[in-house]
Amino acid sequence: MIRALYTAASGMSAQQAALDTVANNLANSATTGFRQRQLQFEDMIYQNLITPGSAQSQSTVSAGLQIGLGTKSSASEVIMTQGDFNQTSNPLDLAIQGAGFFQVTKPDGTIAYTRDGSFHLNNQGTLVTADGNILLPNLTIPSNATSVTISQYGVVTATLPGQTNATQLGQIQLATFVNPGGLSSIGGNLFQPTMSSGNAITDVPGGNSGMGTLQQGYLENSNVDVVSEFVQMILAQRAYESNSKVVHVADDMYSDINGMIR
Repeated sequence: MIRALYTAASGMSAQQAALDTVANNLANSATTGFRQRQLQFEDMIYQNLITPGSAQSQSTVSAGLQIGLGTKSSASEVIMTQGDFNQTSNPLDLAIQGAGFFQVTKPDGTIAYTRDGSFHLNNQGTLVTADGNILLPNLTIPSNATSVTISQYGVVTATLPGQTNATQLGQIQLATFVNPGGLSSIGGNLFQPTMSSGNAITDVPGGNSGMGTLQQGYLENSNVDVVSEFVQMILAQRAYESNSKVVHVADDMYSDINGMIR
């Protein structure tokens, strides 16, 4: 019965983590470029009362007797499905159709990656995120530009007063990873690579590395499926209740035993 208490407690702890994950996904259902996370579980160590395949007398045990000691959360994977597009008509808003991440430089000089394409101009005319992280490679828009065009392949051009032909300012590059599900979320709609994700592979949009293309005047919505998250929330709640019931039953059995001793 002590085993039952700790096993059920591990189940309650795991379902609490599942509910925390669902809560974060739902909280970010309207966050631009957000990637939902999916919690995965694994069973814990088993107590071998009779080891499967062990020899007893003249025969070999076919099944054995193992009692599991609960569950634990093993991974929180980033789901990289495409989010829906939202038209904004803002020329500095960009959405990636397909694979890839925008590269930005943080204030400490490190490079981070994001699917949030809501860019702005800083006081130098450089394209930055809402938090001021600079888009790589650096692109500066002249203050007197009358229009800015960004092609699906990332070529940035601007029309200046008195010019009939647009001036090319540069080309946006994207990054991808062998295992994007292994990226580490650091907040601010940013990811950083890990040993699991591998190093960044950079290329122009629509290039030979499998990068997606850009859509100017659009933003990518969160890929959170709200209905699915509510289903997961209900499942976590029911599993939590079931494990708490096991704790209650085991406690009742202890009470019965204590009553017998008296």
